Amino acid sequence: MQWVVVQLTKIKLVVSYDGTDFHGFARQPKVRTVQGELESTLTRLLTCPTEVVGSGRTDAGVHAKAQVVHFHQDKGPEAKRYPYILRRSLPKDIVVTSACEVDSNFHARFSAVGKTYRYTLQTSRVEDIFTSRYAWHVPGKLNLNPVERALPYFIGEHDFTSFCASATPVKDKVRRLTELRLEAEGSFVHVYCSGTGFLQYMVRIIVGTLVDIGRGRLHPDSIPRILEARDRRLAGQTAPPNGLILWKVHYGEEQSK
Repeated sequence: MQWVVVQLTKIKLVVSYDGTDFHGFARQPKVRTVQGELESTLTRLLTCPTEVVGSGRTDAGVHAKAQVVHFHQDKGPEAKRYPYILRRSLPKDIVVTSACEVDSNFHARFSAVGKTYRYTLQTSRVEDIFTSRYAWHVPGKLNLNPVERALPYFIGEHDFTSFCASATPVKDKVRRLTELRLEAEGSFVHVYCSGTGFLQYMVRIIVGTLVDIGRGRLHPDSIPRILEARDRRLAGQTAPPNGLILWKVHYGEEQSK
């Protein structure tokens, strides 16, 4: 018997999505997910089962500006055509913003060296209906001076047990944050959080804690003690998912054809 070797092409997509009506990124039975929509659309387009691998999961209601995925094809469109082809096939709340062919050693998840998330707060007295899907409305005075004072305590390598979901099955909760900063824009405050890895709800609990600091419920200098205690009960509230966006996935040198 003569075996035929099929050369597969690996395609990288950068994907934006409004997570409001999804049960997260990862494929799940009987519910709508971003991975499920991408796979079913590509399977129809390429007329063969197509598995999509993402840089990581986002929870239900969380958005992405630049999620990264890859998949294989043995035949199909040129990579650069995918944003235009998929624009007609994908639902309106998913948009492929760019596509390229990558080397076989590229992996959307394992080649990533870090991620940046952005969380948006809206502090106006009345909520803006046109941005409510993408911001947490926190009316009233939010003092950013103590919030700024608290930010450096999170930078570096720490055990973030106090700042992740209590039920998370992950045993090693040590993560490294490389940046945590605020950016004010009118009545909006954006929190940018970058690191080499994140735990479930980690960014949302950090943001919820910062809001509690800004409202005087927690002292900024309490952060080292909360980190050291490794006790979720000591940190602040968990911010809702709608304000959180996966902003960028960072890669080192990446070989593209």
